[in-house]
Amino acid sequence: MSTFARIIKTLFMDWLIKLFTHQESVAHIVLLYSIVIALGVYLGKIKIGGISLGVTFILFVGILAGHIGFTGPLPTLTFLQDFGLILFVFMIGLQVGPGFFESFGKGGIKLNILACCAIILNVAVMFACYYLFFDTSKVENLPMMVGTLYGAVTNTPGLGAAKEAVASVFPNGANFDIASGYACAYPLGVVGIIGATLAIKFICKINLEKENSKFEEEETENVTTKPCTMYLKVENAYLAGRNLQEITEFLNRDVVCTRLMHDGLVSLPSRDTIFHLGDEILVVCAEADAEAVRAFIGQEIEANWHEEDQPQRMISRRILVTNSEVNGKALGKMHFRTLYGVNVTRISRQGMDLFASRHHRFQVGDKIMVAGPEENVQRVAELMGNSIKRLNAPNIATIFVGIIVGIIFGSLPLAIPGMPVPLKLGLAGGPLIIAILLGRFGYRMHLVTYTTTSANLMLREIGLALFLASVGIKAGAGFWETVAQGDGLKYVYTGFLITIIPILIIGTIARMKYKFNYFTIMGMLAGTYTDPPALAYANSVCSGEAPAVGYSTVYPLSMFLRILLAQLIILFFCGA
Repeated sequence: MSTFARIIKTLFMDWLIKLFTHQESVAHIVLLYSIVIALGVYLGKIKIGGISLGVTFILFVGILAGHIGFTGPLPTLTFLQDFGLILFVFMIGLQVGPGFFESFGKGGIKLNILACCAIILNVAVMFACYYLFFDTSKVENLPMMVGTLYGAVTNTPGLGAAKEAVASVFPNGANFDIASGYACAYPLGVVGIIGATLAIKFICKINLEKENSKFEEEETENVTTKPCTMYLKVENAYLAGRNLQEITEFLNRDVVCTRLMHDGLVSLPSRDTIFHLGDEILVVCAEADAEAVRAFIGQEIEANWHEEDQPQRMISRRILVTNSEVNGKALGKMHFRTLYGVNVTRISRQGMDLFASRHHRFQVGDKIMVAGPEENVQRVAELMGNSIKRLNAPNIATIFVGIIVGIIFGSLPLAIPGMPVPLKLGLAGGPLIIAILLGRFGYRMHLVTYTTTSANLMLREIGLALFLASVGIKAGAGFWETVAQGDGLKYVYTGFLITIIPILIIGTIARMKYKFNYFTIMGMLAGTYTDPPALAYANSVCSGEAPAVGYSTVYPLSMFLRILLAQLIILFFCGA
């Protein structure tokens, strides 16, 4: 090898080594996070027994990187960890905000109460394990059990809130990292949620085929009001010279006029169509309203001019809700089947597929799947808005305004007697609460809070990836000593107990006492543990959308309580 070649090789190796070892370099930090996140995402896709850890595997890759010394400056790691957490919880808040308060409606009260009981039981089992299996005189054991709790319930935002609370209680630092307990409990937590849910099936002797049939029957009974189709002759002099919109508003009932014959010509009336005495119209309304409609418009007649029309082509179409007037209206109150002859078969909100139950309330940005005659589907599209241009523009300003308010709100100290440290919602709780409020009431302050599903998921996943990578890298240095030479095995089996005991108790009560459908229970438990893999498994064994109903009903409140309780436990019990 020539001297020049040796010089080039030496320079190249020095440059490469410096890139991986010079921790103060921006290139090194970007390389560190890119490697940890990329490897974590790819490895998280590997399934064992049909179950994968998903993006959470970033934590384990980060632990490995930190263990071998591939790390970065502590202030940088802390900044990226906190910023990632804020971004993650804020986007979650925007996602669940529109349905947060609606989840306390009549249909969801029992499910949310059961979810709250499960969350309380998780905490109770954690304390029981703490007093039974650990030395309570060691200050680090309770915070580590909190980390184990949040690994057992697979709730990453709660881990972030707990870490922040630990930092406030132990301002001078501590020789432990609760992420170790989280990492020990998480894998069996994912498996335990699904396994315990399956155990309920055997405990309660549930037949899946019968459950599917029963759920379908219940939904059939809950269809909207039976439609009534009538040919009427306009005989009310008040209607002469008025358009269809004025007549509908005055009638104050859900009525759709599908055809109008004037002077022998049949037309498709619009909201501006003028009515005249003697016109014949074809209307559709609810059976309960038929008598009032006839009395107001005119007598029912026999006509066959509509039958000469060409048969309507049946289609299925996804429609985007962009009409602000529809915001907050319940699906059952819209009478789509009665008035338009169409069915709403599926609703998608912020990447979550929701069952199209009659109690669902529409929010701007929802996507609904509508099936029916092409002409009627088009009418529904006009009613709902279906203008993607209104939603394409990113609302970055609203996001960062919300984060500013959330950080200020989370930093407000709340002095509670008996607590050595004032209670603060912190970087997790503050932005979460503000995001929920903005997601639900932001339109009242003229703030556009809607983000496309892809934008919400992108920002949320970036925040989560930064948080998990930072936590793993910081925890990596002492992870081996904590797990292999410490109480690692205890964290594993106590975490498993924290996972399964509340599920077995609450799931059995939900079935035996409240008679909930098994698939609704599966979704409710997955939402309580904020665990998408458990929801995916429930969807795979259910022919309907019952799991999604249970999941979306309890998810907002469960996420909020998980984050808040993480801080309360640390501040009340570790700060005493």
